[in-house]
Amino acid sequence: MIEQSNRAGVFLMIATTLVFATQDGISRHLAETYNTFLVVMIRYWFFAAFVIFIAARQPGGIRATATTKQLGLQIFRGLLLAGEICVAVYGFTLLGLVESHAIFASYPLIVAALAGPFLGEKAGWRRWLAIFAGFLGMLIILQPGSGVFQAVAIIPLISAFMFALYALTTRYAARQDAALTSFFWTGITGAVVTTGIGLPNWETMAADDAFWMLALCITGVLGHWLLIRCYEVAEASAVQPFAYFHLVFAVLIGILVFGEAVKSNVAFGAALIVGAGVFALWRAHVTRKSA
Repeated sequence: MIEQSNRAGVFLMIATTLVFATQDGISRHLAETYNTFLVVMIRYWFFAAFVIFIAARQPGGIRATATTKQLGLQIFRGLLLAGEICVAVYGFTLLGLVESHAIFASYPLIVAALAGPFLGEKAGWRRWLAIFAGFLGMLIILQPGSGVFQAVAIIPLISAFMFALYALTTRYAARQDAALTSFFWTGITGAVVTTGIGLPNWETMAADDAFWMLALCITGVLGHWLLIRCYEVAEASAVQPFAYFHLVFAVLIGILVFGEAVKSNVAFGAALIVGAGVFALWRAHVTRKSA
């Protein structure tokens, strides 16, 4: 029964990554024409409406779902994710999807490296070796000290670091709050802060772009719904390695839709990062099972 649930979870995770990669492609298309804050703000309006709808259907309604003793932490998480999305979308317009996602794929390794000081989770020498290999893959992509190094390549690295902090604070919040409580405050906080910075940058969209904006909002809601369903039916450790399909789909969209090219150093570095990340996840799973 567990094996069947995990199999269903794997398909849901792959579907989730396809939807999120599509969302990234639409975000890049819109942010090349309109202000990044405007695009993220409208996306968050739909996200907030979705979390309010979900919360209203829970026992006790919105009040019960929103109740938390960690309000400051929950707001900080929401600010982190909203900021990370803005940084990531801006990075797409400068670097494209291929290089941005190749570097962003390092975030699970950043989580593994920081889980000790932040959460008290100890990593063995094998996981530290994987973290080092992932860092090496990042250097291969970035090529610091060479004539081809681009300073803007630091942008997706900042995005990866911010998302890693978001993941760590989410795990810390989960010690007291339910997942839906964290989900609720992520959407509400993000909507409030992006509205504050997005409205002053308001631009009227062309009819075609309004359609793509609607598609972005729908994919955002659909992606989060699929992710919730994924973790409802399957063990997180069984499906997490398949989250790397996000990179695969984003690269395909970058090549087929935007005409991006995959440089040899990016391909090799990304492969090293993904391999190290999957190994680190596997070692974490083995450690939990033995404990």
